[in-house]
Amino acid sequence: MIASAPTESAAGEELAQFMTTSVERLRAELAKAIIGQKSVVEDVLLALFCGEHALLTGVPGLAKTLLVRSLAESVHLSFNRIQFTPDLMPTDITGTDIIQEDLSSGRREKLFLKGPVFCNLLLADEINRTPPRTQAAMLQTMQERQVTVGGVTYELQRPFHVFATQNPIEQEGTYPLPEAAADRFMLSIEIGYPTVEEEMQVVTETTGVRQAALNPVISGEELLRIQKGVRAMPVSQDVVNYAVRLVAATRSGTPNCPKSMEDLLRWGAGPRASQYLILAAKGRAAMLGRPCADFDGVRSVARQVLGHRILPSFKARTQGITSADLVTRLLESVGEKA
Repeated sequence: MIASAPTESAAGEELAQFMTTSVERLRAELAKAIIGQKSVVEDVLLALFCGEHALLTGVPGLAKTLLVRSLAESVHLSFNRIQFTPDLMPTDITGTDIIQEDLSSGRREKLFLKGPVFCNLLLADEINRTPPRTQAAMLQTMQERQVTVGGVTYELQRPFHVFATQNPIEQEGTYPLPEAAADRFMLSIEIGYPTVEEEMQVVTETTGVRQAALNPVISGEELLRIQKGVRAMPVSQDVVNYAVRLVAATRSGTPNCPKSMEDLLRWGAGPRASQYLILAAKGRAAMLGRPCADFDGVRSVARQVLGHRILPSFKARTQGITSADLVTRLLESVGEKA
């Protein structure tokens, strides 16, 4: 007897189980190197499973670099790190053409020397310590997964993710990330200080002779399968409508913006924010083992998706109102029903 092909429902259940198992294995592996910061780890995994990029913000010494490096080791991805400095050039990121001479024939030929962006997981360390001209070199790579040098376009490897770190903009020697560059990041993740107990554990475990050894628990091919499964997750039109209205409410001067917030918003989010709200809600549902994206999923990612896409007005800043505060007010102002 010939076995029948698995039904679509059975295949979906199998994928859901695989995604849930992968999340647990990655959490356990990262816990060997990262102490505390559970919400940060969850958001980093969310960006990874959605196939997108993330921006991590925090003061130096909070294990931002360690987290991204540990992630690469746990997912069996090729990893490169770029230390962004004021003198970094765009070609230091993308690569450059060089002229190479064949000693036997005496001929000269142009050869493309690949930059560090040619990898699966790129750590853009302290991205706001380099001028906007160099920051802009990341735009094509993040959006199109391509690099164009000398009129020739080169495809990047898949999966491809950029996890950038930045120090608070108030610190000396930093450049604000342009809106176009910030918009390429699906999530902006704030990293705070550890608790006293967590810091004691960090000090104890990092000042001895033992070091955590991480092993890859999923492959790049398996990660691509998860990312495809996240995008295939169902979502109702009511949830999509809610996400779109939430983003539209950030646009001051339009009928969609609540009257109480018009004077507090200087810059609103674009359509990419609506896309990322739904994609992140799908990813959150997949990580929690839920069958579809829902309203709670949208709300749970609103701050990470919208926080770096809206700008408080001068009036808001004088009152001490931050982007995070504005997102909280938006969630209170916009209901699930239109």
